[in-house]
Amino acid sequence: MLVPAGPLNQNNQNNLNGEHSAMSDIDIAQAAEIKPIGDIADRLGIPNDALMPYGHTKAKVDLNYIKTLKDKPDGKLILVTAITPTPAGEGKTTTSVGLTDGLNRIGKNAMVCLREPSLGPCFGMKGGAAGGGYAQVIPMEDINLHFTGDFHAITSAHALLSALLDNHIYWGNSAGIDSRRVAWRRVVDMNDRSLRQITSSLGGPGNGYPRTDGFDITVASEVMAIFCLARDIDDLTERLGKIVVAYTRERKPIRASEILAPGPMAVLLKDAINPNLVQTLEHNPAFIHGGPFANIAHGCNSVIATTSALKLADYVVTEAGFGADLGAQKFFDIKCRQSGLKPDAVTLVATIRALKMHGGVGKDDLGKENVQAVKDGCTNLQRHIENVQSYGVPLVVAINRFSADTDAEMKAVRDICDGLGVKAIDANHWAEGGAGTEDLAKEVVALADSGKADFKVSYPDDMPLLDKVRTVAQKIYRAKDIAFDQKTRNQVAELEAEGFGNLPVCIAKTQYSFSDDPNAKGAPSDHTLPVREVRLSAGAGFIVVVCGDIMTMPGLPREPAANRIKMNSEGVIEGLF
Repeated sequence: MLVPAGPLNQNNQNNLNGEHSAMSDIDIAQAAEIKPIGDIADRLGIPNDALMPYGHTKAKVDLNYIKTLKDKPDGKLILVTAITPTPAGEGKTTTSVGLTDGLNRIGKNAMVCLREPSLGPCFGMKGGAAGGGYAQVIPMEDINLHFTGDFHAITSAHALLSALLDNHIYWGNSAGIDSRRVAWRRVVDMNDRSLRQITSSLGGPGNGYPRTDGFDITVASEVMAIFCLARDIDDLTERLGKIVVAYTRERKPIRASEILAPGPMAVLLKDAINPNLVQTLEHNPAFIHGGPFANIAHGCNSVIATTSALKLADYVVTEAGFGADLGAQKFFDIKCRQSGLKPDAVTLVATIRALKMHGGVGKDDLGKENVQAVKDGCTNLQRHIENVQSYGVPLVVAINRFSADTDAEMKAVRDICDGLGVKAIDANHWAEGGAGTEDLAKEVVALADSGKADFKVSYPDDMPLLDKVRTVAQKIYRAKDIAFDQKTRNQVAELEAEGFGNLPVCIAKTQYSFSDDPNAKGAPSDHTLPVREVRLSAGAGFIVVVCGDIMTMPGLPREPAANRIKMNSEGVIEGLF
């Protein structure tokens, strides 16, 4: 039996964080000992009757039990975010898991809160969201596949609203919906480019009114965003009712509540809303719950999971999608604003490889020492450090180490961070599990316990919508200004006139750059951010500001990951990472 946190074989010693070893991620996960989920719950003080088991290794925790903990003090909240993503990799999820294991190794009661993976990327090209190497959550195959069925429930709730909407139009349309102005698309949790744009209701009057329609992937559904921002089932139901599904000929918004949808939708989500409990390779507790897009939505796990974890553990590690300019910014300005959460510390993940790419090195040359390129790439790291600090939260940089990283390159990052008054600490969790993050864990505890956090959002609720966009563009992206046409200005004016002006903005742009140009690496400044359109997510409680072409239904690559996935004669899954 493999012991995940123990000494590694020579192949693994030679292949630190993120590089191929003799054992794949799924090999490591399948070889690991896994404890009954009741044992993990016992560590948190969760009684048996508060568990809703899904087999022996995963369970939901009843929200009715969590409500009994409301007077218990909260633990410390630690956000894991990263520099701007590159093909070289950064490793937020792996670092989140490794840090949690490290915190427990130094004697702290810690747990991690992560997003659930979407099936689309698992069978496409991105991969899952269970970590990697010796910093994973298990059972890895279950988590990356159907898990506890949350995404299926969200897909079904979304589909129910679609069906009720079309049915309302078919049976008389008492709300006066203009079938040309239906805003509610359909969803499926799979990458299928052929469904991006369709014509529905063909086949004659008995099938309804033919109209243009389309599918998004489930993680882009507003139901998913609502699910992850709701505080409880009542808040969930109220938010579902606020969804704007269509407009009348007079452009009056029609909400889901007007077609009596929120009640039955909430019924479909009644089990899914309870957070999912699993474990890391080192048998430390993990909540994995919800998973909205980090572009079209806020890219964080559920508020319910995060707030519940804070009642159950002394230190809670969570992550936000993409780099800090998108993920952390939305965590702070949307999730924290709506939930009242206040982070105590931030871990900002960087890799030498990614810094070299930001410094102008091509992917094929990343294995060669290039101290100057690392220094040049640190302009990106410095920008993210400054941005996080602007929210009043102390941070530490975690250098997620690869075997090819040299001491001189590591020192260059530490020296630059020292000059900014921030510590940069080596992290070897991919190869060593929690043992590789003990130094990082000690610094995180020192920051979280220091009382230095003085969290503040970047703009007030009552600021005009376009000024909110401009604030984020100038403060976080270092843009000179934003650009928008009269149509967009009119959209914004309509939203403000309808009472939505106090909502936060959720900027959807490329994750690969501070600008709207994905090829602009490093820390571009003085660019203009183009605003193409705005979309209302009334139930989620934010305005999506689209800056560029945003894909809400990915397609499969020429050679999808699905081609390698199979089950062998013994019933063991192969090829899944």
